[in-house]
Amino acid sequence: MRGTTAATRSLLSGPPSGRGGTSSTFALLASVIGFFVITLDALIVNVALPTIGDDLGGGMAGLQWVVDGYTLMLAALLLSAGAVSDRIGARQAYGLGLAVFLVASAACGFAPSLPTLVAARFVQGAGAAVMMPATLAMLREAFPDAGARTRALALWAVGGSVGSAAGPVLGGALNQVSWRWIFFINVPVGIVALLLLARVARSPRRSIPLDWIGQVTAVVAMGGLTYGLIEGGEYGFGRPEVLIAFALAAVALVVFVADQAKSAHPMLPLSFFRSRIVVACLTAGFALNIGFYGLTFLLSLYFQDQRGLTALQTGFAFLPMTLATGVVSLVSASAVRRFGAKPVMIGGQALMALGLLLLCALSASAPLGLVIILMIPVSCGGALAVPAMTGLTLESVPAEQAGLASGALNTFRQFGGALAVAIFGALIAGGSFYSGMRVSLVLGAVLLALTAGIGLLRPTRR
Repeated sequence: MRGTTAATRSLLSGPPSGRGGTSSTFALLASVIGFFVITLDALIVNVALPTIGDDLGGGMAGLQWVVDGYTLMLAALLLSAGAVSDRIGARQAYGLGLAVFLVASAACGFAPSLPTLVAARFVQGAGAAVMMPATLAMLREAFPDAGARTRALALWAVGGSVGSAAGPVLGGALNQVSWRWIFFINVPVGIVALLLLARVARSPRRSIPLDWIGQVTAVVAMGGLTYGLIEGGEYGFGRPEVLIAFALAAVALVVFVADQAKSAHPMLPLSFFRSRIVVACLTAGFALNIGFYGLTFLLSLYFQDQRGLTALQTGFAFLPMTLATGVVSLVSASAVRRFGAKPVMIGGQALMALGLLLLCALSASAPLGLVIILMIPVSCGGALAVPAMTGLTLESVPAEQAGLASGALNTFRQFGGALAVAIFGALIAGGSFYSGMRVSLVLGAVLLALTAGIGLLRPTRR
């Protein structure tokens, strides 16, 4: 069996087909588009950061918040967004989250100041958080057959991989018109998704309680840690507000864990951490997003501030990586069928770690072409690992906990991206850009190696 089940190994073995016929097709298309724009907006802004800084002002900390305001809210709210999706129905939750996302996108585009832009990014992330689990829940409803559902899941994962990889390219192109179009572009895409959603049957509702203590403490813990890292990197880690932020994060984390242990309906069941397979998937998702989001953030600044490229040229520098990601995303399912989900996931982590180390070894004056080539293994590693990691996570928990497991996985992934921007930004702001960049890349590679080691451990018997 090579560590996986027949369901995972059947990814993309044929076209998905659900009981709902045309409605299933519309549900799949709406879900793919939704996941595409969610991941796109986590990265599309990176290449426009220098332009935004010139237009609206703000130092490195302000630009980091433009990125992390979105990913932080997405990560923090994903834990309870699955319960919201169950309470009001997946289709209805998707429509609500998409409406909030589109309004916030327009507000980002019209933002007159950096604080307004950051605030709108927080709201945009909240809308994305409601959408994310709803996309998966709609697929579960539309494709009750396990084989068809795993193939639909593979296509869903392709949408996310393409969105992540296309972000820098599309951002560089739209920045030629105005950085504001980076956010305005969401509106027509979102309208198409809403039109597709109108053809999807309404979802049933379930009476699922919300864990307010867990949600509030999760936001405080993630927000406090991110705030401390960003502000500490810009202004010094000894400042009182930075120390208070770290203390609040620590206290909130303790309260969160205690709440999850005693809650009858936890957002993050601690039983997940008794399964080494689930732990391996969660930590892999965390490390993969640190590597990918962190590298995209660093290279967007590197190409423009250190090598003198324009935003458009920077976007094109990411194009080979984008094309390679799309190809690998499509063939990753075949690799899962042949080798098993866990080996593919670990192989993707190893490939990304290798790419980060190779980039770290380059000199400051390395040919740009070589830098662009060495970016490809980083993105391909992530594209190879994500579908396998997602399927393996869902198969390693009871069916009734699939929504909680997917929310946990995506929370770990998005919080990894937020921490990457916070930590890597602090490292390059505290001294030489090149030395900070090298330390960041080594940290990312080491973390990927450590989390891959977790996946190599013998799985806990269930």
